[in-house]
Amino acid sequence: MKQLILKPELHKFQTCKEFAKEFELGEDDLILTNEYIFNPYFKELNLPVKTIFQEKFGAGEPTDIMVDAIINEAAKYTFKRIIAIGGGTIIDIAKVLAVTNGESVDKLYDKKNELKKHYELIIIPTTCGTGSEVTNISIINRTRLGVKMGLTSPEMFAEKAVLIPELLKSLPFKVFATSSIDALVHSVESSLSPKATDYSKLFGYKAIEMIITSYQRLVKEGKEILPDLMDTFLTASNFAGIAFETAGCAAVHALSYPLGAKYHVPHGESNYAVFTGVLKNYMEIKQDGEIATMNEFLANLLNCDVKVVYEELENLLNSVLQKKPLHEYGVTEKDAEDFAESVMKTQGRLMANNFVVLDYDRVLKIYKELL
Repeated sequence: MKQLILKPELHKFQTCKEFAKEFELGEDDLILTNEYIFNPYFKELNLPVKTIFQEKFGAGEPTDIMVDAIINEAAKYTFKRIIAIGGGTIIDIAKVLAVTNGESVDKLYDKKNELKKHYELIIIPTTCGTGSEVTNISIINRTRLGVKMGLTSPEMFAEKAVLIPELLKSLPFKVFATSSIDALVHSVESSLSPKATDYSKLFGYKAIEMIITSYQRLVKEGKEILPDLMDTFLTASNFAGIAFETAGCAAVHALSYPLGAKYHVPHGESNYAVFTGVLKNYMEIKQDGEIATMNEFLANLLNCDVKVVYEELENLLNSVLQKKPLHEYGVTEKDAEDFAESVMKTQGRLMANNFVVLDYDRVLKIYKELL
């Protein structure tokens, strides 16, 4: 059994200038990013690089249409390295760019077991949530099929992952909130996964501790201290990514995808919408094992009785991002049935990592309870 997967070489710099100098950015580099990231941090460095700004090809999370347009744009340039500087959307697109030789998203999914890397890939996250700088999966909203699906391959690992806390100093609070809750979900789900190992749980549980104690500081001392906490959140997100690359994410992510795909809910927010609902249903089925260890760990951090641990966890998270019932996003009972069917048909990769087996009826029950 694999104990820990850690493919990219990991680097850390305090500033973008230090990174650019160390990595000798130049004419053979294509930077995929957003203009609002590039201009304040890289423009004044006058680097002779090629750039693609993702927002010129669509807003929100990556769709097949957006990614195909960026693939066509990248084909206009000659380069050897792709440098992804951004959040989950940028990172997911860059992984696809690294394995396409001009093929469309649909064609890449069709040949997912035969993908080959064409460019060196360097990933620099600018949020504290995805952890995907150390994973080999991209999540694309396949609008032509009406479903969000993962594309995964060993060829999609970055050669190098780079952490630069400077890039998070001006992160909007809502983006911070959704991305850091996503990191918390990564760490909890991966630690409860049947594929978890002592090594992956070492990273997962440490990430949980770092995120929750930092939230507690944020609540106690106020939002003005957030810039001082960004280095901690960035590291915690990276730890969570290492954990879930080995052990996987599970039902929380699986159930969140239909919500995000249909109602365009940000990924971390859609995860939070179903997070404790999934955990409570796990507990209805099985109360011992790793979930008992997890609940005790959370209760100690939250200084509460284990019997109310999920309620206290939500109280803390609500101080960062207010949870909404699914109907506030527009979800109907018919949607719940469609979502449950979609999960069972298309999210087998994730559902295989559940703490306990969840069937269609249980998934539908979770959705209805959250309406």
